[in-house]
Amino acid sequence: MSNHLDYEINKELGECYLFMGELDKAEEYYKKAASSNGVHPDPYLGLATIAVQRGRLDEALVLYKKADAIESNDKALAGMGLIHMDQGNHEEALKFFVRALESNPDNMIAMSGMIQEGYALDRVEDVVPVLLSSLEHDAAKDAVRFSVAGCLIWLGRNTEAMEHLELLLEKDPDNEGARQLYAKASGE
Repeated sequence: MSNHLDYEINKELGECYLFMGELDKAEEYYKKAASSNGVHPDPYLGLATIAVQRGRLDEALVLYKKADAIESNDKALAGMGLIHMDQGNHEEALKFFVRALESNPDNMIAMSGMIQEGYALDRVEDVVPVLLSSLEHDAAKDAVRFSVAGCLIWLGRNTEAMEHLELLLEKDPDNEGARQLYAKASGE
């Protein structure tokens, strides 16, 4: 039992020091947490975050993979996507972002990365179903609906885009971005 308590204390201290920007102390406590109970991904996610902040992307990728191997989750997958994106591995990045969203449709980091990579790779068509799936999970996500509309306009599917924009404008008639996109979609 004390092993689990040691793990929790060290993980919490790692998170606190990371939040305060004290990377050395955060790293020290995350390493203690990882060694006291190696069956949780959180210390490895914390260590990966520290590696990213220090510009050590290859090290961060290894740590994200270790966290994912313990327990696959959207944070590790999105982290791997961001690193691949930064390293110019766009196909890999897109795959990781999609997997992250399959795990958690609310991961906005993965969603933003997926949209960027979809445009960069000219694979916007592949992005739309994932965005629509996220909307089915939570129809109140205005940012997702706005992104869906933008993707649909890019694909020349203006009528579908206008339906999404009309829902946004019903909710918030002063939404300037939605009004501008609607005008573009309708050819005004």
